[in-house]
Amino acid sequence: MTKRFPGRQYPQGPLGLIQALSSTYPPPCPHSMNLHRALGLCLLAAVPLVLANPLSSQESSDGGVRIIGPPPPVPPEVMSRDERGGATLRAVRLTERPTLDGQLDEEWYHTVPPITGFIQSLPDEGAPATEETEVWIGFDDENIYVSARVWDSAPESEWIANEMRRNTTQLRQNDTFGVVLDTFYDRRNAVTFYANALGAMADFSITNEGNFNPDWNPVWDARTGRFDGGWTVEMEIPFKSLRYRPGSEQVWGIQLRRVIRHKNEWAHLTPVSRAAAGPGSLGIFRVSAFGTLAGIEAPPPSRNLEAKPYATFGLRTERADEVGLNTDPFADVGLDVKYGLTQNLTLDLTYNTDFAQVEVDEQQVNLTRFDILFPEKRDFFLEGRGIFGFALRPGSGGGASTPNTPVLFFSRRIGLHDGEPVPIRGGARVTGKAGPFDVGALSVQTGSVGTLGVPTTNFNVLRLRRDVLERSSVGMLFADRSNSLDADGANRTYGGDASLVFFEDMSLVGYYARTETPGMQGENDSYLARFAYDADRWGLGLDHLLVGAHFNPEMGFLRRADFRQSLASGRFSPRPASLEAVRKFTFQGNLSYITNARTGIVETRDRQLDFRTELENSDLFTATFTDVYEALGRPFTIPGGVTIPAGQYSDRQYEIGYNFGLHRPYSGNLNVQYGGYYGGQRTSVSFDRGRIGIRPQLSLEPGVSFNWVEHPEGNFATHLAVTRVNYSFSPRMYFSGLVQYNTNTETLGSNLRFRWEYAPGSELFIVYTDDRNMAVLDRFSELSNRGLVIKVNRLLRI
Repeated sequence: MTKRFPGRQYPQGPLGLIQALSSTYPPPCPHSMNLHRALGLCLLAAVPLVLANPLSSQESSDGGVRIIGPPPPVPPEVMSRDERGGATLRAVRLTERPTLDGQLDEEWYHTVPPITGFIQSLPDEGAPATEETEVWIGFDDENIYVSARVWDSAPESEWIANEMRRNTTQLRQNDTFGVVLDTFYDRRNAVTFYANALGAMADFSITNEGNFNPDWNPVWDARTGRFDGGWTVEMEIPFKSLRYRPGSEQVWGIQLRRVIRHKNEWAHLTPVSRAAAGPGSLGIFRVSAFGTLAGIEAPPPSRNLEAKPYATFGLRTERADEVGLNTDPFADVGLDVKYGLTQNLTLDLTYNTDFAQVEVDEQQVNLTRFDILFPEKRDFFLEGRGIFGFALRPGSGGGASTPNTPVLFFSRRIGLHDGEPVPIRGGARVTGKAGPFDVGALSVQTGSVGTLGVPTTNFNVLRLRRDVLERSSVGMLFADRSNSLDADGANRTYGGDASLVFFEDMSLVGYYARTETPGMQGENDSYLARFAYDADRWGLGLDHLLVGAHFNPEMGFLRRADFRQSLASGRFSPRPASLEAVRKFTFQGNLSYITNARTGIVETRDRQLDFRTELENSDLFTATFTDVYEALGRPFTIPGGVTIPAGQYSDRQYEIGYNFGLHRPYSGNLNVQYGGYYGGQRTSVSFDRGRIGIRPQLSLEPGVSFNWVEHPEGNFATHLAVTRVNYSFSPRMYFSGLVQYNTNTETLGSNLRFRWEYAPGSELFIVYTDDRNMAVLDRFSELSNRGLVIKVNRLLRI
C-alpha cells in the first residue's frame, strides 16, 4: 500500500511518512534546501519509534518495572542485599532543601541510616573495601542529592588529590567518590557524576555498556569538606539535567564507586569483576551489574527549553608578505538551543556555530604512510556522540577492533578541510531513546570557502540502534554529504551493525556497509566479523575485515582501502600471588595478514609478541617484538623529504616502555624503539602523557619525541616537543597553556586559554594563539599569525 501526497506516492508505514514529510518541507532558498529536508528528517525520524514503542505502556503505580535484585527496603531501612551482593536502595524525600557546603550537618544525616558495605573489585575481588564509605541519597521537587562521608585512615598528605579542573584525565586517577545512574533502568546506558577531595567535578555518559563520552556536561554542583578521619562530599543533581521514563514514581539502576588511588583500590556498591575494573573506569561501564534505586518521585515531565547565546570579539593578525602583517578586529554572535521534544528525545539547534575556545590539536610525528586520526574537541559534536558509534566492541570505551577498521561517521569532516576551518552556518541534532531504540540524527550546513575550493555543503547522519537480548544491540547508520570531495554529486554511506554479548566475557561484533560516489562503481562495500573472549586470565580475538577499492565514506575516516585483513590474538594474564610487588603479568601474541582485496597478494604481515607487567603501585612495564613485512606498491614521502621507494621490506622492531602511574606527583610514558624501517634503521625515544604535579592547583605536562632514521635514500631526524601548563584558581576557573615546537616544520606554536564558569553552564573564555617560523636566519623567529579572542556565553533555562 502507498500513502498519497500531492504529485507523489510513498510506501505505507514510518519510512513512507518520513519520506513524504521531509520531501514536502518547504525550503525558503536553494542553498538551504538540503538543510531543511534533513532537518525534517531529524525531527521526524523519532516519531514512528515513539508511536510504535510508547514508554507509557511501562508505567504503573511502581513504575511498571520488574526490579532485578532484592526487593526494596522497608522504611526506615535504605538498603537491602541478596546473597550474591546485589543491592536495592531507597531514596528519601527531603522536606527542606539542604545547604550545599560539604559539611553533612543537616538533620537527615542523623535520622536516615547510611548506605555502606562497599565491595572490592581490585585488588582483592569480592573482599570488603579497606576503608568505610557512608552514603545518603535524597531528593526534593527539583534535585537529587547524593552525599558521602569518605573515611580514610591515611593522613591527608597521602591522599591522591592533585587536580581541580573539571573532566580531566588526571582527575580519574585521584581518590574519588562517584554515583552512576541508569535512569531508564535498561541495564545498558548510564550517566556518571564524581568528585575528589578538592571539589573537582567530573561527569560522563555511558552508552551500551562501553561507549564512553566524557564531554557530556550537564548542569550540577558539588561541594567537599573535611572531618577527623576523612573527607565529605555533597552532590546536587537537578532533575532537569537527566532524562528518564515518564511518570512520578521512578525505578533506576545505580552504582556507587569509591576509588582509593593511593592504595590502587577500586570498590563498588555491587560486585564488579576485577577484569572489568581498573584505572580505565571500565568497572562502571558494566551497567548490567548495577544495583537498583527505588523511591524516587520525579517532577512532572517538562520540555526543558535551554538557550545559550554567545558573543565573541577579538583581533586576528596574519602575515601578508615577507615583511608585513595585517591585523583585523572582528566580532560575532550566535546561539545554541536545546529543547526536549519528549521526556527522552532532545533537539539541539545551533546557529553561526563558533569554536574559538577549543584547544588546538597536539602535533604528532607520523612516520607511517597513513593519515593520523586526530580527536574531536568541539562541544557541539562531542555531546551525544555515543549514539553515533558504529560496530563498537562491548566494554571497549568506543575503540574499534583494529586501527584499519573504517569509521563511518567522523565529525571532524564537518567544518574542517585539510585542517583549515570552514564556517558552520547552522545545524540540528536529535538524540535520545524511544522504547528499545537509541536515536541519533544530525544535519549541519557549512558555508563556502573560495580559497580552499570548498562549496556550500550539507551533512546529514541518521543512526538507529535497537536493544536486543540483555546486553546486545543491532543498528543502522546513514550518512550523506551533498558535495563529494572526489566527484560531482553527493557521497552517501549505508551500514548495518550488530554487537552481541554472550555470558560474561564473550562477544560477537559485525557490520556491513556500502558507499555511493559518482564514478566509483563496484567494490564499494566493507564488512567486519569479530569474535572476542576477554576474561581476566585468558583472552582470544579473531577478526576478519574487508574494505573495497571504491569504499569511500567521505563523512568518516578511512586509513587504507582495497584490502582484506585477518587477525588472531591470544592472551594469558596470570596474577602471581607469590610476588607482592606484581599485580598482573600479560603475555600476548598477535598475527595479522593484510592482502590486496582483488589480487590476494600479501601487502602487510605483522607477527607480534607483547609482554606487560602491571605493578601493585600501578606502574606498567612493556616489551614488544614485531616482525613486519610490507609490500609497497607505490613510493611515499616521509618527514625530512625522504622518499621510500616501492618494493618489499622485511623488518624486525623492538620496543620497551615504562609507564609511571598517573596517581604519582610525576607520571608519564617513557618508550624506546629500535629496529628496521623500510630497508633502513629507525631509533626513537619518547616521553608522552607526562605530568608533574607542583601543587594541587599547578601542573606541567611535558612531552618529547626524538626520531632518527638512517636510510639508503637519505638520513634525517625529526623531533617534537609539547608542553602544557595548567593552573586552577578554583574548580570552576582555570588557565591552560600549550606550547609546541616541531623541527620538521620549524615552527613554534602557543595556545593560551582562560576559562571561568561564572554561573552553572555559563562561561567566559579568553584565548590567545600564535604561530612562529623558526627557520628565519637573521632573527630568533618570525610571527606567522596570532589571534586574541574573548568569548562569553550565558545559559538560560526555561
